[in-house]
Formats: sequence, structure tokens, C-alpha cells
Amino acid sequence: MPHPHLADSIPKWQRDQFREGAHGGRAGDLVVLRPEGLYCPSGDFHIDPWLPVPRAVITHGHGDHARPGMGEYHAVRDGLPILFWRLGEQRYYPREYGESFQLGDATVSLHPAGHVLGSAQVRIQVGGEVWVVSGDYKRQPDPTCAPFEVVTCDVFITEATFGLPVYRWPDTAAVAQDIIDWRQQCEARGETAVLFCYALGKAQRLLAELGKLTDRPALLHGTIAAGVRVYRDCGVPMLETHAVAEPWTKKNYAGELVLAPPSAAGSPWMRRFRGAQHGFASGWMRIRGNRRRRNYDRGFVVSDHADWPALIQTVHDTGARRVIATHGNTDAIVRALCEDGLDAEAFRTGFGGDD
Repeated sequence: MPHPHLADSIPKWQRDQFREGAHGGRAGDLVVLRPEGLYCPSGDFHIDPWLPVPRAVITHGHGDHARPGMGEYHAVRDGLPILFWRLGEQRYYPREYGESFQLGDATVSLHPAGHVLGSAQVRIQVGGEVWVVSGDYKRQPDPTCAPFEVVTCDVFITEATFGLPVYRWPDTAAVAQDIIDWRQQCEARGETAVLFCYALGKAQRLLAELGKLTDRPALLHGTIAAGVRVYRDCGVPMLETHAVAEPWTKKNYAGELVLAPPSAAGSPWMRRFRGAQHGFASGWMRIRGNRRRRNYDRGFVVSDHADWPALIQTVHDTGARRVIATHGNTDAIVRALCEDGLDAEAFRTGFGGDD
């Protein structure tokens, strides 16, 4: 059964899978779906497992991919500061991008995924066969992390968080300018511009893009500030920031841009802003109904995942003859790839969340 301190956080369908011993994949596959997560039998390791296992290869530091309780953590060296921040002291095995290392009978290497700092795709080779597990990835430029690298393979396991044709991303620099314009509009009305975004990856990317357009500092919720500090320590250039709680900050926050995690919405922390507009930076804001349902005044479309055109293009770029889609909207992409003549299917995994 799941480890006691994780059991309550595991969705019911995953607990049922664990009890039933369900498996996904075909005989001889290099990667199969097991109750603990994606598993490579030849190397005897899991990729981003959601239950404790002896040996884990971690694609990046988001909480649905990097969990506590693993015996070993193999990850890109650039991402270790994030893992330390999120997980504390563990048995880490740092790897450089492109470095080959042996796990059992599998030759493994990690390659840039362009998702967040230190994010990686996992390349697995056994004999003459090559599989690549994408983890989360994007193809848009991002000044805070290494750009996505196309890795040719026989089988490609791709994420599909935004696997519907409606999801198409605008230029991020243009979105950053929209955020500045919004702040100025709020200032003219005597309001604070509170922008909700995720603390790892999204906030840092926005600050890096904003830093190219303005030198006016942004204010940060404590949770955001902690993640920004990790990136700054890694040498990532971003807009100047101050924590809202710092003594210098004004009691009147009119005209200021404040970055906060979604969990802060409706919390007592928000009461200090007497008049505020609320925005949300996310790929989900591509659908206007999502903004209305979540009661945001403004939605800014920016995501750290690949959009629909990038998902389809990436599959073809890899040259894979077989594709397995995981988490998100897998049905649409599987159907589209099958129509393109590829052997496509889906693994149902527990990933999903930060975007």
C-alpha cells in the first residue's frame, strides 16, 4: 500500500490501481505504467513516481513530479537547488545535460525540456531501441531555463496537459507588456494589480520577461519570494522584487504589481490591499470561461507547457514511430496522431497541476 504520509494525497483511482496491481504497456516495452508511476524494467527505476520507490529519475521540481520518500533521486544538476528547496536533504545523484549513465541494463541521459529551471526529458536506450519520456515541456523561448532539445527516438512518451486545438500561446513578451499596461491602468484608478501565478517557473519567467520592459520593482507574496530567491541564487536575471512584508513597503499599495500564489486568493493576506484588481497568468486563461468561473478580473495567457501546435510538431520532430500521451487531454492528441498514421495510445498518470 502507499506510504502512510502520502496515502491521503493519492487520488482514489491511483489507490485502486495499486490494490489491483494494474499495469500499462506492452510486453517488452522499455517503459510501462505501474501503480507507483512510469517504470523502466530494464533499468529498475521509476520516472517521477508518486509513491516511494528505491530509485527515481526526476524530470523537474514541481510537486506532482518530485515527491518525498524515494531511495535515490537522479536529476539534472541545474535543478538540484529546486529539489533541495522542495524536498530538503535526500540522496541526490546530480547529472549533467546529455551525460550518459547506467541504471541496470539501461543507458540513461537527461536532456533540456524547456519547462522550468533544471527540467529534463529522459532518454532511455536498451540495445538499439530508444525511448524518450518528455516530462513537462514547452517550445516557447524562456530566459530562465535551457531551451527544449529535440531528441530522436523510437517511442516518445509525451505530456498532453493542453492537448486540445484551442490551446495556442501568444508571444510571452507581448503578454508581459499587457501586464505592465494593466498595472498602469490599475494605478490610474488607485488600485493594486495582484497577479496570481505559480511559485515555481511561472513567477520567475514573468519576472524575467518584465525585467526586459521595466525597472519598476514588483512585490511578492512570501511563497513566491522563496522560489524567486532560488532562481536568483542560480544566477537567473529577473526584475527587482521586494517581499510585501518588508518594512519599506507602503501601506497604500495602489499602482503596485503584486505576485501571489493562487492559494492566496480570498485569504486574510489579501486584506491589506484595500482596492485591487485580480489577474491570473496561466494557459487555462486561453478559455475565457475559466477566468469568469474563477472570478478573475484579467486573464493572461502564458504557460510553461507546450500548446497544441507544439505538441504535434514535437512528436513529428522526434521521428518516433509510436507515441504514448500522458496526463491532460490525451484523447484528442491520440486521435490526431493516429490520423497522421502514427501508433498512438495513452497512459493515465497522476501528473498535472502547475502550468
